[in-house]
Amino acid sequence: MLEIKQFPGDMSALEVDREDPKRCLVFGLFEETVDVAGVNRPFYTYIAEGMSYNRPCLVLAPPEDISVPEYLENSFWLRFAGEHRFFLHVLEPVNGKYSLDGSDASYMNRVYVQIQSRRYYVTMQDNIYAVGVGRGAAVAQQAAIEMTGEWSGLATFGEMFPEVLESAGRLHAGEDTGRTELVVSAGRAQLPVWMAWSENTGENAAVCNYWKAENHADSEIFSNRWADEIYFPDRIQKKSQVNEETISQVRVTNGFRGEPGEEFFTAVWGYISQARRHRSFTRKALRIYEDPIAYGAQLHTMELDGFTRRWYEYVPEGIRAGDRKVPLVVCMHGRGGSAETFMDLSGLNRVAEERDFIAVFPEAGVYQQRPGGLRNILLWNGSYKGEKTDDVSFVLKIIEDVKSRYAIDSGRIYACGQSSGGMMTSELAVRAPEVFAAVSPWSAIKDPDYDGPPPENMDSEVPYLFLFGENDWLCVDREKGQMEYHVTPDIAAFLKNLMRIYRLNETPRRYVCGEISYYVYLNEKRVPLLIVGTVKEMSHANYPRESWIAYDEFLSKFSRRADGTLLYMGEEI
Repeated sequence: MLEIKQFPGDMSALEVDREDPKRCLVFGLFEETVDVAGVNRPFYTYIAEGMSYNRPCLVLAPPEDISVPEYLENSFWLRFAGEHRFFLHVLEPVNGKYSLDGSDASYMNRVYVQIQSRRYYVTMQDNIYAVGVGRGAAVAQQAAIEMTGEWSGLATFGEMFPEVLESAGRLHAGEDTGRTELVVSAGRAQLPVWMAWSENTGENAAVCNYWKAENHADSEIFSNRWADEIYFPDRIQKKSQVNEETISQVRVTNGFRGEPGEEFFTAVWGYISQARRHRSFTRKALRIYEDPIAYGAQLHTMELDGFTRRWYEYVPEGIRAGDRKVPLVVCMHGRGGSAETFMDLSGLNRVAEERDFIAVFPEAGVYQQRPGGLRNILLWNGSYKGEKTDDVSFVLKIIEDVKSRYAIDSGRIYACGQSSGGMMTSELAVRAPEVFAAVSPWSAIKDPDYDGPPPENMDSEVPYLFLFGENDWLCVDREKGQMEYHVTPDIAAFLKNLMRIYRLNETPRRYVCGEISYYVYLNEKRVPLLIVGTVKEMSHANYPRESWIAYDEFLSKFSRRADGTLLYMGEEI
């Protein structure tokens, strides 16, 4: 029988792998619990040996009338999870039976929330998939219908029941998870779906038609080796797909009974796991995952302060072949993220390809988020065992490394980043202003846990474009917030200090473009050295169009001469 483990009570006692700082500190099959309407329900988490954080998660509702350990021991799931490098989370029905009254759907959705707590491992809300087998297929369907805007894909292997579509009337409301990166917005949305059952009639057909409507499917039917029916999204798309791509197909396999074999599920996983659901404004957006290496980025490492540090580097092909000087943009992930996930989330690589610059995506050092908790959650300027990490030095070393290999225009080096990466962006501007021509922090500008005063002066002025959501818990205080956009007192103090240092007019010019309300602060020559933008209906997040806005509308307009003189559209400021 499989060994069922318990997570250590003190995760901080475990050593971090200095050669792979975000490697999971434990491995094996663990029992966890989740509170569902005041009742503790167990579920199981499998972490393969050598797993790293931020890998995809598969939440499985297994068949009834078999113990979870026995089911896992006699099926392919554990081996498959290890080979494909994802976290596997398995539900346990009460007394071996599922309820279709909505309680087990709530249980599955609570597991979705629980596995992002970062108590024992680190996952992302971007890549979590619901799977159900047997009667568990109906539970997975209910969970996905009630909270579609959170899941990134759905695969079910079993018959449907009348109760499944009753879930459409029990949509999970958005919820406040406190001061965390997790935002639960739920709501209706497109979702990649694959359903295997006996035939597409009756209740099965009703569920199929539900998803066809949600995914705006075209009526034409396609097929492949594994799916008898494939419905693609409608060809007419009226909106830009920069933030959300219309990618959700409805796939159906008829004549299915029993368990999915490994070969069949390999095809299913290859389809649903392509999708990622990223935070954005109004709701979470769905896009095809961009693997950095497949896209053309290169992974680089350096040894620094006893740790192996990493960054991805994207160099457009046209730049590799030439020797002309080009801009360089440093783009930094948020707390708990990674270089790989943020390249995908930010989409800055696409901006680099079309705007002809080199983009680098560094990976932060480690820190301990809570007492007794993991020591290796990634955070900029963190610490390990009481020793602070100087990530400014790390980023500057990356810049010098890139400059040693490519012709970089030293007067057009920029930085941007989200959350902890936004704080790091600002830290670079303050500590190395001579290096950066302009910066754009997203959803953070100052570390609220750092009590140091804002800088009294800066040797070189660094223009700021600060973007954040109007519902961002880190940046906004509805009760005590200051300035026109209700920012927290520490952020207000930082912004006011920038206005003083840069001698800006403290009465901003204002305008609205799409989802962003802009506040523009000009100097005496009417140059916008500070722009603040608030994004409507967005919490603590960023989205791809911010990368385009940051580069096209702000960063690229600034440059420096060799003597450090700052230029705006080619003129001295």
